[in-house]
Amino acid sequence: MQSRGILCVPGRLPAVLPLSRRQCRVSAVAVTAAPPSVVQRGVTHSMPPEKQEVFRSLQGWAAGSLLPLLKTVDDCWQPTDFLPDSSSDSFEHEVRELRSRAAALPDDYFVVLVGDMVTEEALPTYQTMINTLDGVRDETGASACPWAVWTRAWTAEENRHGDVLNKYMYLSGRVDMRAVETTIQRLIGSGMDPRTENNPYLGFVYTSFQERATAVSHGNTARLAGARGDGVLARVCGTIAADEKRHETAYASIVEQLLRLDPDGAVLAVADMMRKRITMPAHLMHDGRDMDLFDHFASVAQRLGVYTARDYTDIVEHLVKRWKLETLEGGLSGEGRRARDFVCGLAPRMRRAAERAADRAKDEPTKVKFSWIYDREVVL
Repeated sequence: MQSRGILCVPGRLPAVLPLSRRQCRVSAVAVTAAPPSVVQRGVTHSMPPEKQEVFRSLQGWAAGSLLPLLKTVDDCWQPTDFLPDSSSDSFEHEVRELRSRAAALPDDYFVVLVGDMVTEEALPTYQTMINTLDGVRDETGASACPWAVWTRAWTAEENRHGDVLNKYMYLSGRVDMRAVETTIQRLIGSGMDPRTENNPYLGFVYTSFQERATAVSHGNTARLAGARGDGVLARVCGTIAADEKRHETAYASIVEQLLRLDPDGAVLAVADMMRKRITMPAHLMHDGRDMDLFDHFASVAQRLGVYTARDYTDIVEHLVKRWKLETLEGGLSGEGRRARDFVCGLAPRMRRAAERAADRAKDEPTKVKFSWIYDREVVL
């Protein structure tokens, strides 16, 4: 899921604001202590109980339209499809070729690739988050409810992403794997706080945005790897990006159904998440030393063009168009119409703010050491 997805993480910010280089996630949840940081207690179980009926009514749709977006296990790619074959006599030769290709990739690229991989490896947190949502959670751990089946199978598909990147990183010899592994453990232990309030309306707006952000990030790491001559890594990242796009289609289609059945509730949820801004799933990332690690990783991603404030704005614009919010009229209260107008007017204002922030960022070059690459310095 990405990367972090990337990488616009919010704390408590106004709806539209100038984005500095450090805010192109957009802005930071404070991580101040190592055990995992404390996040402020927010609203919980904000969906009125009667709205659970909306999701019960959609179970047939989920079985017939959502679950077919999953692939069977036999049709799925697996990490070994891209990695040296450890049972082959040519294994050592294949590893040497992989390491030769990896040697041509710069340190800042590996910072972004590791950050994406760490984010993917925190998958247990994301399944846990979805299972906090009222009306769609897996009540038993093996429920046959279509919502629960989707969540487990989505998790199983996503699990391959961190797995293949982790193994590539290990074989590349370019990163301090123990520093990476401890970062993963710390991130899973820290959890995440997307401020979705146990509310599936908010949760599915969040996942629609997040899956597209992750697809953008992996697509751009694929592009950069290919430009540096690592065609195998480019295929890995591109294949992950394709999965994320398919998952985005699924989550965005859920929101489309909510807009059909409960347009007022759905558009209010979209506006709520846009006002909060989308917190990237790895926003509590740290390695035990750098408590601003996520901000630093995201700043490198911004500079390399892997995931930027402009991408964040593009995603907002894309979802407004996909969900046809500009033409949404029926079933809206006065508050719903104001929410619609707010969301539809966001992208142009955010784009202007991002451009001003990009101009300022050019005057703020800073170097930071990353434990993932043996404390070598990288420009933010």
